[in-house]
Amino acid sequence: MADNLAKKIAEQVKEVRVHQIEETLKMLDEGDTVPFIARYRKERTGNLDEVQIRDIQEAAHKIESLDKRKAEVIKIIGENDQLTPSLEKKINQAETLQQVEDLYLPYKQKRRTKATIAKEQGLMPLAESVLKFESNISELAEQFVDPEKELADKDAVLAGVHEILAEQIGDHAEFREWIRRETSDHGTIESTVKKKIADEEDAQTYQQYFEFEQPVNKIPPFRTLAINRGEKEGYLNVKILTDVDEITNYLHFKLIGNHAGEAADLIQDAAEDAYKRFIGPAIEREIRSNLSEVASDHAIEIFGKNLYNLLMQAPLKGRIVMGFDPAYRTGCKLAVIDQNGKFMDKMVIYPHKPAPEAKRKAAKQQFIDFINKNNVQMIAIGNGTASRESEQFVSDAIKEIKHEIFYVIVNEAGASVYSASDVARKEFPDFSVEQRSAVSIGRRIQDPLAELVKIDPQSIGVGQYQHDVPQKRLSEQLDQVVETAVNQVGINLNTASPDLLIHISGLSGTIASNIVKYREETGEFSDRKQLKKVPRLGPKAFEQSVGFLRIPNGKNPLDNTDIHPESYSVATKVLKMVGLSSDQMGTDVAKQAFDHFDFKQKAAELEVGEATLRDIVDGLVQPGRDLRDDMPAPLLKADVLKMSDLKPGMKLQGTVRNVVDFGAFVDIGVKQDGLVHISKLSNKFVSDPSTVVSVGDIVNVTVESIDENRGRIQLSMIED
Repeated sequence: MADNLAKKIAEQVKEVRVHQIEETLKMLDEGDTVPFIARYRKERTGNLDEVQIRDIQEAAHKIESLDKRKAEVIKIIGENDQLTPSLEKKINQAETLQQVEDLYLPYKQKRRTKATIAKEQGLMPLAESVLKFESNISELAEQFVDPEKELADKDAVLAGVHEILAEQIGDHAEFREWIRRETSDHGTIESTVKKKIADEEDAQTYQQYFEFEQPVNKIPPFRTLAINRGEKEGYLNVKILTDVDEITNYLHFKLIGNHAGEAADLIQDAAEDAYKRFIGPAIEREIRSNLSEVASDHAIEIFGKNLYNLLMQAPLKGRIVMGFDPAYRTGCKLAVIDQNGKFMDKMVIYPHKPAPEAKRKAAKQQFIDFINKNNVQMIAIGNGTASRESEQFVSDAIKEIKHEIFYVIVNEAGASVYSASDVARKEFPDFSVEQRSAVSIGRRIQDPLAELVKIDPQSIGVGQYQHDVPQKRLSEQLDQVVETAVNQVGINLNTASPDLLIHISGLSGTIASNIVKYREETGEFSDRKQLKKVPRLGPKAFEQSVGFLRIPNGKNPLDNTDIHPESYSVATKVLKMVGLSSDQMGTDVAKQAFDHFDFKQKAAELEVGEATLRDIVDGLVQPGRDLRDDMPAPLLKADVLKMSDLKPGMKLQGTVRNVVDFGAFVDIGVKQDGLVHISKLSNKFVSDPSTVVSVGDIVNVTVESIDENRGRIQLSMIED
């Protein structure tokens, strides 16, 4: 069974061999997590990465679900004594769930239909005569007239036969499959505005879809979601158009062929009615559902990519940061955090109207004094209400600061969600919501990953139509993205919050809380082995999690690497082989020591896999390495730019804030992010913007056009 499953998965997941799939499935069944398998079981999987492992996991789930449904359908049909060897074979050979449901449809228990009533009236034999193209149908019909059965005349009898035929044709799996394919390949999706509301202001959002047509097989995902939303909000009528004559001709050929006469006419009428009432509407629902599913999967994938890149932005380490939460009436909230993200000081200033003039005049000196008092080195300004006015205020004020200081605009999406959460209230019970938000904004620049994991990913604002996709699937995907990012980076066991620990491979919410509680009660961890003393953290959880948890300055230098304790003995032997001490890990001497290291020979000598040995050496050469250090650093600023300063042709640097199907939004330091349309991302043709740019990238752009009234800026990344 497992071997058969692996072969089926290999047909779906490309460039992965059957034995790799078998080993992966075994480990997943044993309770190993995806990050653990990808990082520490490379020999068993043949170096599969997390994406491939998750693809195998998802394919296995789909195949198992399909097989389960096949068994259910066969069982139900068999219990009704309607299962034939031919039907059972067709069901078992079905490749999709839809094919299984098509085959099951004629045997599915239905509500009482007109066809059911006609059968109860005893009209099935006459329907069978029609299908045999018998010539005396009218005469036969007279024999079925029976007022007691509500069959008053021949017309009533033939109407009943029509219903039986129409339902049978509508339930025919082969017909549905052909019509589905025909509609998918040659159909057109059409949207039109509901005329009564065409002039409403909100309806103008969907103006491009007021008279819109596109082939079903060519409509891009974002248009599907836009049309769906317009329909849901009551502005658009949406339908699928197809060549009905082509379908009618097909049904005529399959059902009637060269026959003529009364029986042929009855079948033709029934076929046309079956398409109109049963097949057509069902196929339209299926196709639109499939389009929506594909579009949702695509939107979720985009959200996942953007979230991953946002989480993996380079942290600004070792700096005292001020979080600046802008506002007008209620004042700007300031919060200072030290190099490790620990809160130091807070205050509120009132630099903007409608605050009284006296408060506005005092704000600048208060701000400067607050910076000097806390030795602030970096200011993170939230990009919400009053952001650009606050940027102007900060830019003017820091010119009077004697030490070097910069500011950066931070995407504060989700900060208000965090600020009102139980996590934030527990951490800062005496703070206002806005003060908690200022702390969060400051921490986002210091360590984006550690701060953003506290926030529901759907609130972070780096997606496309995220509220229009299935929320359960979105949550599952985003949880996987966060898990991947956290485990790839690894976290400091002595500073990590429960919100961060919960995403570590093998750790539950309870265990994460127990780790923090143990740390608070007994002091900092000095050895990874101490994890075994944490309540509820058993051998399996230890195995899965320990490699992703770091202890800087612990008893054992290996505890500050991503080397798993199961490989410590090998790591010690490797150090001895090249004549290094553990104190020399991470030095230039260590790098040079492995310049001519024969991995293949040494792996055989140490009886360890070559991939594992390479990872061990990487850990020895770069202990405590953070993948995010290779990512682009935030764009630091010392002066402000207004929209009115922009001119076509102006060249600027900016930060990519969001990547969508039709391009990328770039923060160039003015109130509104500019759009680099997909056609302006490169000199070469681009089908997917994410292949060119990622959230957090620092890019060079040229201003194409500015529309101050609509707040729109068109940018280009095409170099002259």
